Amino acid sequence: MPMPHRTQAQLIRRRLIGKEGTARLRELQAILGELPDYKNGPYADLRKWVNEEISRTRVRKKAVHRDTIAVRRQGAAQICLVGAPNAGKSSLLQALSNIQIKTGDYAFTTTRPVPTTTRIGGVLVQLVEIPGLLEGANDDRGGGRALLGVLRGADGIVFCQALDDPVSTFDVIRDEVERAGIDHPALVAATKVDNATPAAHARLVDAANGLEVVAVSILDDDSLALLRERIWALTGLVRVYLRRGNDLTDDPLALRPPVTVADAAHAIHHDVGNSCTGGRVWGSSARFAGQHVGRGHVLCDGDQLEIER
Repeated sequence: MPMPHRTQAQLIRRRLIGKEGTARLRELQAILGELPDYKNGPYADLRKWVNEEISRTRVRKKAVHRDTIAVRRQGAAQICLVGAPNAGKSSLLQALSNIQIKTGDYAFTTTRPVPTTTRIGGVLVQLVEIPGLLEGANDDRGGGRALLGVLRGADGIVFCQALDDPVSTFDVIRDEVERAGIDHPALVAATKVDNATPAAHARLVDAANGLEVVAVSILDDDSLALLRERIWALTGLVRVYLRRGNDLTDDPLALRPPVTVADAAHAIHHDVGNSCTGGRVWGSSARFAGQHVGRGHVLCDGDQLEIER
């Protein structure tokens, strides 16, 4: 004799608390196997409800999978390359990081975010290529919601715009990003400049409406070096190079400003931070090379610091 159907319904709901996705499906299927196979009456209604929950959970599970694309963060900061399909993002990412990426002269060569890391000024920075956004991305056209979700978690944006494309494509991408409420530090990388006219560049500068436009060619090392320098500025981080005598570390500390001498010392180790009395500084924050400063002295990007204890 089965228990009263109302009691059974309460127990079922308790078993489902906190379960989503695959775990919820597995529990519902187990519950269905335990229910009496009545064709009519309250237990038939209960079986119908469980079957409907299985269908709803499957739909919800697929939607969640579609709308979330996880990109595991690496490095000190994450910068996303965003643009229309075939804007040159893959080629640019490959030139900046030496990663081998499938590229082509047709749209949608990249279908999922491509993360890679590269050193900029000695600091490991993660670059992520976002597949081409389309008008209507906020309405999930082209899986845009998931892609915008990745972008939302970044520290900065490089809008990639091919100079042989109409500036209206840039307007569409920027509008979709703004509609999503994403307001990160950003710049525009003007790609495919080798055969572009000065007029095309001027039109993009006007459309950028205040954003810095960096003309870049994957065949020009100087333009790539400039872009890397400007990408570093997007991170908002402060690099502090540690010094001992005439020896200088190759890999600087990368910290969120404001950064004091004490902050830099604590970033090395809490014991160093606790025993730090001040330091000597070379760089923009010092009045002269090797200036003696206290624990509270605020450092600038690129400063060299010798910690005193």
